[in-house]
Formats: sequence, structure tokens, C-alpha cells
Amino acid sequence: MTQPITCRLTALTVLLLTVTTVRATTPPPITDTERAAIFDAAGFKAKGDQYIRCEEDPPTLSYRAGSIELSDLNKDGRPEAWVKEGSLFCYGHTAEFFVLLKQGSDGIWTKWIEDVGIPIEQITRHNGWPDIEVGGPGNGPFPIYRFDGKTYVRSR
Repeated sequence: MTQPITCRLTALTVLLLTVTTVRATTPPPITDTERAAIFDAAGFKAKGDQYIRCEEDPPTLSYRAGSIELSDLNKDGRPEAWVKEGSLFCYGHTAEFFVLLKQGSDGIWTKWIEDVGIPIEQITRHNGWPDIEVGGPGNGPFPIYRFDGKTYVRSR
């Protein structure tokens, strides 16, 4: 009877350590100044409390204003920024536009990828960075971006 309890406690310990580890790697919140700098580098303009690239007038139900997701793609401890906007009117059946930004050592954000579609991080890597497939409706083949040692380049 003691063996199942030990196994449960071990599993619970592993789960708690995993959750703690995931939380420790979560990037800090973005300040308003950094948020503005990221959107500006991605080509978005402030409109009220939202950032917009393609303005619908009036906005349709499919519209999603600009959003930012941070991700450490090359595992160097510094986040990259995904900036996304959604709209059937602006981006067709794919309904999503994205920009991948990299922050330089000088703090300046620069565009690496800009495309219409849904970015999907691949398992395959080039020069320490994951390949990025740009998904969308249809059967493909879909574009794939690969890191060439300096930036991402569309390979198909």
C-alpha cells in the first residue's frame, strides 16, 4: 500500500518542479514604452489603447487588434517578439498577419519576418534557430523561413 502513495508523491513533486521551472522562464511583463517600441518597429500605429496595422472602418467581427507574444526562439535568454493582427477583410481567408522582431544588443527592435499567415515554429533548426512555417488555408506547400546565420530567409 505504501508504494502507490510514494509514486503519487513523486509524480506530484515532478509536476510541481515542472510548473516552477516553466514559471521561472516566463518573460517579464512588457512596459508601455517597450510595447510602443515593438509595435512601432512592426509598422503598427496607435489608435486609442490599441495598435493597428490595417484599419477596418467599421471594424468587422473578425478583427483582432495588434497583440504581442514574447518567445525565446534561440534559447539565449532574450525574447523575440511576435506581433499579430487578425482580419478577414485585410488578410483574406488566412485572417492573420504577423511580424517577428528581434531585439538587438542596443535595445532596438528589427523586423525579421513579415507575412500573412499563421507562424508555426518547427522542430527543425538552422544555426540554432527554429524553422518557421507560415500556415494558412489550402493544401500547401506553405512557405518556410530558415535562419541563415544573420536573419530569416524564405526557403520556399
